[in-house]
Amino acid sequence: MNDIYLIMIIALAVLAIADLIVGVSNDAVNFLNSAIGSKAISFKTIMIVASVGIAFGAMSSSGMMEVARKGIFNPSEFVFAEIIIIFMAVMITDILLLDFFNTLGMPTSTTVSIVFELLGAAVAISLLKIWSADGNFADLSMYINTDKATEIILGIILSVIVAFTIGALIQFIARLLITFKFEDKPKWRGAIFGGIALTAIVYFILIKGLKSANLFGGIITDYVAQQPELFILANLIFWSIISRIFTDVFKWNIYTVIIVVGTFALAMAFAGNDLVNFIGVPIAALQSYQDWQGSGIPASEYTMESLAAAVRTPVMLLLLAGIIMVITLWFSSKARNVVKTSVDLSRQNQGEEKFQPNFLSRQVVKYSIKVFDKVNGIFPESLQKKVNQQFAQTYDYSLTSKVKDLPAFDLVRAAVNLMVASVLISIATSMKLPLSTTYVTFMVAMGTSLADRAWGTESAVYRVAGVFNVIGGWFLTAIIAFTAAALVAVIIHFGGIIAVGFLLLFAAILITRNYLIHRKSNRIAKLEYGLRRAESSSIQGVIQESADNITGVIKRSNKIYTNAIDGLARHDLELLKKSKKQVLKLSAEIDDLRDNIFYFIKNLDENSIGASNFYLNILDYLQDMAQSLEYIGKISHKHVNNNHKKLTYSQIKELKELDLEIESLFDKTKNAFEDRAFEKIGEVLTHKEHIFNLLTQKITRQITRTRTEESSPKNTTLYFNLLTETKDLVTATLNLLEIYYQQYDKNVTPAAI
Repeated sequence: MNDIYLIMIIALAVLAIADLIVGVSNDAVNFLNSAIGSKAISFKTIMIVASVGIAFGAMSSSGMMEVARKGIFNPSEFVFAEIIIIFMAVMITDILLLDFFNTLGMPTSTTVSIVFELLGAAVAISLLKIWSADGNFADLSMYINTDKATEIILGIILSVIVAFTIGALIQFIARLLITFKFEDKPKWRGAIFGGIALTAIVYFILIKGLKSANLFGGIITDYVAQQPELFILANLIFWSIISRIFTDVFKWNIYTVIIVVGTFALAMAFAGNDLVNFIGVPIAALQSYQDWQGSGIPASEYTMESLAAAVRTPVMLLLLAGIIMVITLWFSSKARNVVKTSVDLSRQNQGEEKFQPNFLSRQVVKYSIKVFDKVNGIFPESLQKKVNQQFAQTYDYSLTSKVKDLPAFDLVRAAVNLMVASVLISIATSMKLPLSTTYVTFMVAMGTSLADRAWGTESAVYRVAGVFNVIGGWFLTAIIAFTAAALVAVIIHFGGIIAVGFLLLFAAILITRNYLIHRKSNRIAKLEYGLRRAESSSIQGVIQESADNITGVIKRSNKIYTNAIDGLARHDLELLKKSKKQVLKLSAEIDDLRDNIFYFIKNLDENSIGASNFYLNILDYLQDMAQSLEYIGKISHKHVNNNHKKLTYSQIKELKELDLEIESLFDKTKNAFEDRAFEKIGEVLTHKEHIFNLLTQKITRQITRTRTEESSPKNTTLYFNLLTETKDLVTATLNLLEIYYQQYDKNVTPAAI
């Protein structure tokens, strides 16, 4: 029996490592989004700063997370056999839940997930104990700390509202005083701002980041706790002077300094405090096992009063955890995906929106505009004009298509994000209020975005929908965590070690599957996402840039068309589904290019206005190609999905002949554009008559078959539709080639290419 529990402890150790990896992937958004979004420093420097912060934080994290030992349940009411089931259920659920959210690219709270998993598993085991003892539901209060659970739920709601409101208010004030032209303002303003921000962040480091560390024998932390007002005032004066020195003597940008220090502070606080979200439960399980093993009492009788005592975490385990976290930070693509969600929702400029608007976001934006107009009308126009001047941007994001190289927001907003998040977390910690660092940092970023007028009429419905999606995911985290952990605990209770084995295998398969899907999607995105927004300001540049887009469309069109024909020939529904999915993605990318027309035209040279007509024609023909492919994919999938009669051998043979001819056309076209050998387009166009004659022959043959031997109306309709849409596809392709060849011949010499 002892071997069973030893195996479970080993399994928990493995789960702890895996949980560290998925946990860092999720929580990286807490300390990376401001630095990455502002592009204040290089990505490599950001990672180095964050890595050092994580290392310091991990080593300064002392003691166990009390919530894992006694915060949610009363350990004295449980025996070792029950406690180990609770801990195993929590870890299996936690790793699956966090990996799921990471795969979606959605930030969630590791604190909330671990708390509700502990609550769910403990409630399940408690109810089983009550049921076996013929008790009633009211007895649950003996086992569960219901007050703590209620406090956490209220803390979640409070932190979301407060963080958003305070973030918006501070950013509004900062922008009024500093404006977007912060580099032109008197240096004393930057020095005072630097003093306030650095004081807040340093206070955050000592109160939050190092609250559990024995710093200099505890002298500094004790002094801060006893004289907080004096400490803050002294720091404010000190850091204001230092900020002025940084600016005048070293010529450093004080806002960049704030971002670097803030990133370090949040990374350290994350590792120093949230680390226990990942290893707290396994270490509590290990120490429970050590206590029970030396007792000589059966696991089903040994009560766990020892969990109520405070026990320090072994330093070597903290060091190992810190190393794993740093490695994950550098190599996890999922971490960057989660950060991207937060940065995209808070960016100042327009761009591709990840979330689609919904009824709620539309209504919120609609009525918010009405309320804003009403409130705005109260103030005199002179005041409104003055405020608008303070919010005038130094760079007009709407006048360029080169938004991918721009920062998502400026240094001032990034500094405010870090400062406000630090202050709120410090205050909540000192008041012993439960909160999630993820919730605070994310909602502060959303609040500052709103105040900075980043959510304009062009993007508000998308951004609001994104915020609602993320917040909904947070509450969903709590519900899923509670339910899943309870279910897993019940399964382990009745299934024993066999159930544990199956659950671990299931978790391994699911995480591996998610990893492979994520890696595949990234690889496909790199290979297939060849449609790039035009950034050139001349006709020659457009010719060159559009060549890449056309190459990508032709390659993908060839694959999509072949998959549709092969799917029909084999009656393969999965292949036809894949073809439909591919063409929908292609259509969406072409639509995105069309949506970017405004920025493209704004970016053109005055003497290159003709490039806009050329570019519009290219997009028009690309869209025609996508629409033909979309219709071919739709009717093919519908035919097979409805289990209609298969196409005849003659029809399939003719379609494959046509597919080979179109493949030849697409291959020659692709090579011409890929190699920039635009003179070869003329050779491709010489085959135009041959392809149309071939299509006419196929149509004529089908008419003859229909009159003499064809007996299936569905097959006849499908076949004619395929031929006519294929003709439209070829027409759009050849028209594209003709205008491209004409424009190339007129504007670009071979030497220029």
